Amino acid sequence: MRAVVADGSGGPEILSVAELPDPTPGPGEVLVEVAAAGLNRADLLQRQGFYPPPPGASEVIGMECSGTVAALGEGVEGWTVGDEVCCLLAGGGYASYVVVPAGQVMPVPAGVDLVTAAALPEVAATVWSNVFMVAGLRPDESLLVHGGAGGIGTFAIQLAHAMGARVLTTGGTPEKLAFCRELGADVTIDYREQDFVEVVRESTHGGVDVVLDNMGAKYLARNVDALALEGRLVVIGMQGGTKAELDLGVLLRKRGAVIATSLRSRPVEDKSAICAAVVEHVWPLVADGSVRPVVHGTMPLEQVREAHELMGSGSHTGKILLTL
Repeated sequence: MRAVVADGSGGPEILSVAELPDPTPGPGEVLVEVAAAGLNRADLLQRQGFYPPPPGASEVIGMECSGTVAALGEGVEGWTVGDEVCCLLAGGGYASYVVVPAGQVMPVPAGVDLVTAAALPEVAATVWSNVFMVAGLRPDESLLVHGGAGGIGTFAIQLAHAMGARVLTTGGTPEKLAFCRELGADVTIDYREQDFVEVVRESTHGGVDVVLDNMGAKYLARNVDALALEGRLVVIGMQGGTKAELDLGVLLRKRGAVIATSLRSRPVEDKSAICAAVVEHVWPLVADGSVRPVVHGTMPLEQVREAHELMGSGSHTGKILLTL
Protein backbone atom coordinates (compact mmCIF):
# COMPACT_ATOMS: atom_id res chain seq x y z
CA MET A 1 0.00 0.00 0.00
CA ARG A 2 0.97 3.64 -0.39
CA ALA A 3 1.58 5.38 2.91
CA VAL A 4 3.19 8.54 4.24
CA VAL A 5 6.45 7.88 6.10
CA ALA A 6 8.54 10.28 8.17
CA ASP A 7 12.34 10.43 8.04
CA GLY A 8 12.91 11.25 11.69
CA SER A 9 11.24 14.28 13.29
CA GLY A 10 11.01 17.84 12.00
CA GLY A 11 9.33 19.96 9.37
CA PRO A 12 7.07 18.92 6.48
CA GLU A 13 10.14 18.12 4.37
CA ILE A 14 10.66 14.86 6.29
CA LEU A 15 7.41 13.43 4.90
CA SER A 16 7.25 11.28 1.76
CA VAL A 17 5.10 8.55 0.23
CA ALA A 18 6.44 5.00 0.20
CA GLU A 19 5.22 1.44 -0.29
CA LEU A 20 4.48 -0.47 2.93
CA PRO A 21 2.99 -3.94 3.50
CA ASP A 22 -0.80 -4.10 3.51
CA PRO A 23 -2.21 -4.50 7.04
CA THR A 24 -4.36 -7.49 8.00
CA PRO A 25 -7.37 -7.18 10.33
CA GLY A 26 -7.24 -9.16 13.56
CA PRO A 27 -10.19 -10.28 15.68
CA GLY A 28 -12.68 -7.45 16.16
CA GLU A 29 -11.03 -5.29 13.49
CA VAL A 30 -12.06 -3.96 10.09
CA LEU A 31 -9.76 -3.37 7.11
CA VAL A 32 -10.70 -0.15 5.31
CA GLU A 33 -9.56 0.94 1.86
CA VAL A 34 -9.00 4.64 2.42
CA ALA A 35 -10.59 7.25 0.17
CA ALA A 36 -9.47 10.31 2.14
CA ALA A 37 -7.76 11.19 5.42
CA GLY A 38 -8.31 14.29 7.53
CA LEU A 39 -5.49 16.45 8.88
CA ASN A 40 -5.41 17.39 12.54
CA ARG A 41 -3.18 19.64 14.62
CA ALA A 42 -1.95 16.52 16.42
CA ASP A 43 -0.55 15.25 13.11
CA LEU A 44 1.87 18.18 13.04
CA LEU A 45 2.91 17.48 16.61
CA GLN A 46 3.52 13.81 15.79
CA ARG A 47 5.65 14.81 12.80
CA GLN A 48 7.69 17.08 15.07
CA GLY A 49 8.27 14.26 17.55
CA PHE A 50 6.06 15.66 20.33
CA TYR A 51 3.02 13.36 20.12
CA PRO A 52 3.86 9.70 19.49
CA PRO A 53 1.05 7.25 18.73
CA PRO A 54 -0.32 5.14 21.59
CA PRO A 55 1.35 1.75 22.18
CA GLY A 56 0.37 -0.72 19.48
CA ALA A 57 -0.95 1.92 17.06
CA SER A 58 0.41 2.45 13.56
CA GLU A 59 3.41 4.74 13.23
CA VAL A 60 1.81 6.19 10.09
CA ILE A 61 0.27 9.60 10.80
CA GLY A 62 -3.48 10.07 10.51
CA MET A 63 -6.29 10.05 13.11
CA GLU A 64 -9.36 9.88 10.86
CA CYS A 65 -10.33 8.64 7.43
CA SER A 66 -13.17 7.62 5.14
CA GLY A 67 -13.30 4.70 2.75
CA THR A 68 -14.86 1.32 2.03
CA VAL A 69 -14.74 -1.89 4.03
CA ALA A 70 -12.23 -4.23 2.38
CA ALA A 71 -12.17 -7.15 4.84
CA LEU A 72 -13.50 -8.17 8.25
CA GLY A 73 -11.60 -9.70 11.13
CA GLU A 74 -12.90 -12.60 13.15
CA GLY A 75 -16.02 -11.86 15.15
CA VAL A 76 -16.95 -8.58 13.43
CA GLU A 77 -20.66 -8.18 12.84
CA GLY A 78 -22.76 -5.38 11.38
CA TRP A 79 -20.45 -4.56 8.46
CA THR A 80 -20.03 -6.08 5.02
CA VAL A 81 -17.30 -5.70 2.40
CA GLY A 82 -18.04 -2.63 0.27
CA ASP A 83 -19.79 -0.60 2.98
CA GLU A 84 -18.90 3.12 2.92
CA VAL A 85 -17.58 4.19 6.30
CA CYS A 86 -15.63 6.83 8.20
CA CYS A 87 -13.35 5.99 11.08
CA LEU A 88 -11.77 7.37 14.23
CA LEU A 89 -8.15 6.18 14.36
CA ALA A 90 -5.26 6.00 16.81
CA GLY A 91 -3.01 6.29 13.73
CA GLY A 92 -2.50 5.01 10.20
CA GLY A 93 -4.83 7.26 8.23
CA TYR A 94 -2.33 8.57 5.67
CA ALA A 95 -2.30 5.26 3.77
CA SER A 96 -4.19 3.23 1.16
CA TYR A 97 -5.40 0.78 3.83
CA VAL A 98 -5.89 0.97 7.57
CA VAL A 99 -7.01 -1.50 10.25
CA VAL A 100 -9.63 -0.11 12.65
CA PRO A 101 -11.33 -1.53 15.77
CA ALA A 102 -14.90 -2.28 14.69
CA GLY A 103 -16.37 0.05 17.33
CA GLN A 104 -14.53 3.02 15.80
CA VAL A 105 -16.03 2.44 12.36
CA MET A 106 -19.08 4.60 11.61
CA PRO A 107 -21.44 4.81 8.64
CA VAL A 108 -21.12 7.80 6.35
CA PRO A 109 -23.98 10.17 7.28
CA ALA A 110 -26.75 10.49 4.71
CA GLY A 111 -26.10 13.26 2.20
CA VAL A 112 -22.32 13.33 2.72
CA ASP A 113 -20.01 12.11 -0.05
CA LEU A 114 -17.31 9.58 0.75
CA VAL A 115 -14.31 11.94 0.53
CA THR A 116 -15.96 14.70 2.58
CA ALA A 117 -16.84 12.16 5.28
CA ALA A 118 -13.14 12.07 6.21
CA ALA A 119 -13.62 15.53 7.74
CA LEU A 120 -16.06 14.24 10.36
CA PRO A 121 -14.80 11.53 12.74
CA GLU A 122 -12.22 13.40 14.81
CA VAL A 123 -14.14 16.67 15.12
CA ALA A 124 -17.48 15.01 15.82
CA ALA A 125 -16.02 12.67 18.45
CA THR A 126 -13.98 15.46 20.05
CA VAL A 127 -16.83 17.97 20.24
CA TRP A 128 -19.55 15.55 21.32
CA SER A 129 -17.42 13.82 23.96
CA ASN A 130 -15.98 17.00 25.47
CA VAL A 131 -18.70 19.61 25.14
CA PHE A 132 -21.71 17.38 25.75
CA MET A 133 -20.61 14.14 27.45
CA VAL A 134 -17.93 15.67 29.73
CA ALA A 135 -18.98 19.31 30.17
CA GLY A 136 -22.71 18.62 29.89
CA LEU A 137 -23.62 21.70 27.83
CA ARG A 138 -27.39 22.24 27.95
CA PRO A 139 -29.65 24.04 25.46
CA ASP A 140 -30.11 27.07 27.73
CA GLU A 141 -26.38 27.53 28.36
CA SER A 142 -23.51 29.31 26.61
CA LEU A 143 -20.31 28.02 25.02
CA LEU A 144 -17.06 29.82 24.25
CA VAL A 145 -15.06 28.18 21.44
CA HIS A 146 -11.48 29.26 20.86
CA GLY A 147 -10.33 29.15 17.24
CA GLY A 148 -13.81 28.99 15.78
CA ALA A 149 -12.65 28.83 12.14
CA GLY A 150 -10.61 25.64 12.56
CA GLY A 151 -11.78 22.07 12.13
CA ILE A 152 -12.88 21.60 15.75
CA GLY A 153 -14.22 25.15 16.00
CA THR A 154 -16.43 25.08 12.91
CA PHE A 155 -18.02 21.85 14.09
CA ALA A 156 -18.42 22.98 17.72
CA ILE A 157 -20.16 26.19 16.68
CA GLN A 158 -22.65 24.35 14.49
CA LEU A 159 -23.36 21.53 16.92
CA ALA A 160 -23.83 23.78 19.95
CA HIS A 161 -26.07 26.10 17.91
CA ALA A 162 -28.13 23.15 16.66
CA MET A 163 -28.53 21.92 20.25
CA GLY A 164 -29.92 25.29 21.32
CA ALA A 165 -26.92 26.81 23.13
CA ARG A 166 -25.63 30.36 22.74
CA VAL A 167 -22.20 30.36 21.08
CA LEU A 168 -19.30 32.80 21.44
CA THR A 169 -16.08 32.29 19.52
CA THR A 170 -12.65 33.80 18.93
CA GLY A 171 -10.87 34.23 15.62
CA GLY A 172 -7.97 36.12 14.09
CA THR A 173 -9.38 37.80 10.97
CA PRO A 174 -12.63 39.57 10.01
CA GLU A 175 -13.18 36.98 7.28
CA LYS A 176 -12.91 34.07 9.68
CA LEU A 177 -15.19 35.75 12.21
CA ALA A 178 -17.78 36.43 9.51
CA PHE A 179 -17.70 32.77 8.55
CA CYS A 180 -18.19 31.79 12.20
CA ARG A 181 -21.32 33.97 12.30
CA GLU A 182 -22.60 32.18 9.20
CA LEU A 183 -22.16 28.88 11.03
CA GLY A 184 -24.26 30.06 13.96
CA ALA A 185 -21.97 31.96 16.35
CA ASP A 186 -23.92 34.60 18.27
CA VAL A 187 -20.86 36.61 19.37
CA THR A 188 -17.51 36.75 17.59
CA ILE A 189 -14.30 38.07 19.17
CA ASP A 190 -11.16 39.22 17.36
CA TYR A 191 -8.49 37.90 19.73
CA ARG A 192 -5.89 40.19 18.13
CA GLU A 193 -7.87 43.34 18.91
CA GLN A 194 -10.22 42.44 21.78
CA ASP A 195 -9.95 40.96 25.27
CA PHE A 196 -12.16 37.89 25.09
CA VAL A 197 -12.82 37.96 28.85
CA GLU A 198 -14.25 41.48 28.64
CA VAL A 199 -16.39 40.63 25.61
CA VAL A 200 -17.70 37.50 27.33
CA ARG A 201 -18.69 39.44 30.43
CA GLU A 202 -20.40 42.12 28.35
CA SER A 203 -22.23 39.59 26.18
CA THR A 204 -23.43 37.23 28.92
CA HIS A 205 -24.65 37.38 32.50
CA GLY A 206 -21.08 37.54 33.74
CA GLY A 207 -19.59 34.49 32.08
CA VAL A 208 -20.03 31.42 29.90
CA ASP A 209 -21.09 28.00 31.11
CA VAL A 210 -18.55 26.02 29.06
CA VAL A 211 -15.22 26.92 27.45
CA LEU A 212 -13.69 24.62 24.81
CA ASP A 213 -9.99 25.47 24.73
CA ASN A 214 -7.11 24.31 22.55
CA MET A 215 -4.54 26.80 23.86
CA GLY A 216 -3.78 25.39 27.30
CA ALA A 217 -1.40 27.35 29.54
CA LYS A 218 -1.57 30.66 27.68
CA TYR A 219 -5.32 31.02 28.25
CA LEU A 220 -5.78 29.11 31.51
CA ALA A 221 -6.28 32.00 33.97
CA ARG A 222 -8.31 34.08 31.51
CA ASN A 223 -10.52 31.14 30.64
CA VAL A 224 -11.34 30.69 34.33
CA ASP A 225 -12.06 34.42 34.55
CA ALA A 226 -14.51 34.00 31.66
CA LEU A 227 -16.49 31.23 33.37
CA ALA A 228 -19.92 31.76 34.88
CA LEU A 229 -20.88 30.29 38.24
CA GLU A 230 -20.51 26.49 38.03
CA GLY A 231 -18.83 26.91 34.66
CA ARG A 232 -16.70 24.17 33.08
CA LEU A 233 -13.42 24.69 31.24
CA VAL A 234 -12.43 21.78 28.98
CA VAL A 235 -8.83 21.87 27.75
CA ILE A 236 -8.21 19.72 24.66
CA GLY A 237 -4.96 21.21 23.36
CA MET A 238 -1.72 22.84 24.41
CA GLN A 239 -0.87 25.18 21.53
CA GLY A 240 -0.16 27.87 24.11
CA GLY A 241 2.04 25.77 26.39
CA THR A 242 1.69 23.24 29.20
CA LYS A 243 2.45 25.15 32.42
CA ALA A 244 0.64 28.12 33.98
CA GLU A 245 -0.36 29.50 37.35
CA LEU A 246 -4.00 29.42 38.42
CA ASP A 247 -5.67 31.35 41.25
CA LEU A 248 -7.70 28.62 42.92
CA GLY A 249 -9.61 31.27 44.83
CA VAL A 250 -11.21 32.45 41.61
CA LEU A 251 -12.13 28.89 40.70
CA LEU A 252 -13.58 28.26 44.16
CA ARG A 253 -15.69 31.42 44.09
CA LYS A 254 -17.11 30.35 40.75
CA ARG A 255 -17.57 26.74 41.90
CA GLY A 256 -15.95 25.98 38.58
CA ALA A 257 -14.22 22.98 37.06
CA VAL A 258 -11.12 22.64 34.90
CA ILE A 259 -11.04 19.40 32.90
CA ALA A 260 -8.21 18.27 30.61
CA THR A 261 -8.99 15.44 28.21
CA SER A 262 -7.39 13.49 25.38
CA LEU A 263 -9.27 11.37 22.86
CA ARG A 264 -6.47 9.52 21.09
CA SER A 265 -5.08 7.72 24.14
CA ARG A 266 -8.41 6.47 25.48
CA PRO A 267 -9.09 2.73 25.51
CA VAL A 268 -10.85 1.23 22.50
CA GLU A 269 -13.94 0.65 24.64
CA ASP A 270 -14.20 4.36 25.47
CA LYS A 271 -13.69 5.46 21.87
CA SER A 272 -16.23 2.91 20.68
CA ALA A 273 -18.80 4.30 23.12
CA ILE A 274 -18.09 7.82 21.90
CA CYS A 275 -18.47 6.76 18.26
CA ALA A 276 -21.78 5.08 19.05
CA ALA A 277 -23.01 8.27 20.73
CA VAL A 278 -21.90 10.34 17.73
CA VAL A 279 -23.84 8.10 15.35
CA GLU A 280 -26.91 8.34 17.58
CA HIS A 281 -26.90 12.03 18.39
CA VAL A 282 -24.78 13.85 15.79
CA TRP A 283 -25.25 12.01 12.49
CA PRO A 284 -29.00 12.87 12.32
CA LEU A 285 -28.08 16.56 12.54
CA VAL A 286 -25.56 16.12 9.73
CA ALA A 287 -28.11 14.23 7.64
CA ASP A 288 -30.76 16.96 7.97
CA GLY A 289 -28.26 19.76 7.24
CA SER A 290 -28.24 21.33 10.71
CA VAL A 291 -24.51 20.57 10.92
CA ARG A 292 -22.22 20.23 7.92
CA PRO A 293 -18.59 19.28 7.44
CA VAL A 294 -16.48 22.31 6.54
CA VAL A 295 -13.67 21.44 4.12
CA HIS A 296 -11.04 24.02 3.21
CA GLY A 297 -9.74 21.83 0.39
CA THR A 298 -8.46 18.44 -0.73
CA MET A 299 -4.95 17.50 -1.82
CA PRO A 300 -3.58 14.19 -3.15
CA LEU A 301 -1.53 12.09 -0.73
CA GLU A 302 1.64 12.99 -2.63
CA GLN A 303 1.15 16.63 -1.57
CA VAL A 304 1.26 15.80 2.14
CA ARG A 305 4.11 18.26 2.70
CA GLU A 306 2.10 21.12 1.22
CA ALA A 307 -0.93 20.07 3.27
CA HIS A 308 1.09 20.21 6.50
CA GLU A 309 2.52 23.60 5.53
CA LEU A 310 -1.01 24.91 4.94
CA MET A 311 -2.24 23.66 8.31
CA GLY A 312 0.82 25.06 10.04
CA SER A 313 0.21 28.49 8.51
CA GLY A 314 -3.21 28.74 10.15
CA SER A 315 -4.65 30.36 7.04
CA HIS A 316 -7.19 27.59 6.39
CA THR A 317 -10.84 27.46 7.43
CA GLY A 318 -12.24 24.08 8.38
CA LYS A 319 -10.64 20.77 7.49
CA ILE A 320 -7.85 19.85 5.06
CA LEU A 321 -8.16 16.41 3.45
CA LEU A 322 -5.66 14.12 1.72
CA THR A 323 -7.17 11.98 -1.04
CA LEU A 324 -6.00 8.58 -2.21
